[in-house]
Amino acid sequence: MKTKKTYAVFGLGRYGIAVAKELVENGMEVIAVDTEQRKVNDAAAYLPVCKCADVGDAEVISRLGIGNVDTVIVCMASNLEASVMAVMLCKEAGVKTVIAKCANEMHRKILQSVGADQVVFPEKESGIRLAKNLLSSGFVDIITLSDDVSLVEIDVKSEWAGKNLIELNLRKKYGLNVVAVKKGDEVSVSINPEQRLDAKATLIVIANTVNLRKL
Repeated sequence: MKTKKTYAVFGLGRYGIAVAKELVENGMEVIAVDTEQRKVNDAAAYLPVCKCADVGDAEVISRLGIGNVDTVIVCMASNLEASVMAVMLCKEAGVKTVIAKCANEMHRKILQSVGADQVVFPEKESGIRLAKNLLSSGFVDIITLSDDVSLVEIDVKSEWAGKNLIELNLRKKYGLNVVAVKKGDEVSVSINPEQRLDAKATLIVIANTVNLRKL
């Protein structure tokens, strides 16, 4: 049984490299692919699996075993045609989650229309931030405050719903310091520790990175 998520990163520019490196450094299995041999050679110094190939070719997708990968990140925003082909082929191959980087709003709509599960804008988030979100199952968003501490939005888990913060004692159990509760567009920093948590709410917490990984 596979216990570790696997990823593929298409496009080894600065963004793709940042995503791939962060995933690898956190112990994930990553297939890194680019059409330029020079970029592949450079990336091979710190990425274990680097391939020079055209991911717009269905045979290449099959040969690389991309259909067995959990998540593919398409980081070729400057080449819309290649990005569209890569997204379509990955979804056809059965990849559960395909994330694509885009250059503008029109490209975002096109990539979503051909099957991208998520589209990211380079000006809105860094590659490292995306990788941290991928690594942190259940975490909605992450902002690194220091090397050891992060501000995190985390969905209320099913086993937490209906209970209050006193009963859950998240600080003692997980080292989570709840600073706000978010529901829809409303964020409340005046937290009543006796109020029952809504299943659709999100907790904004400050926590040590080690504790986040345990959670």
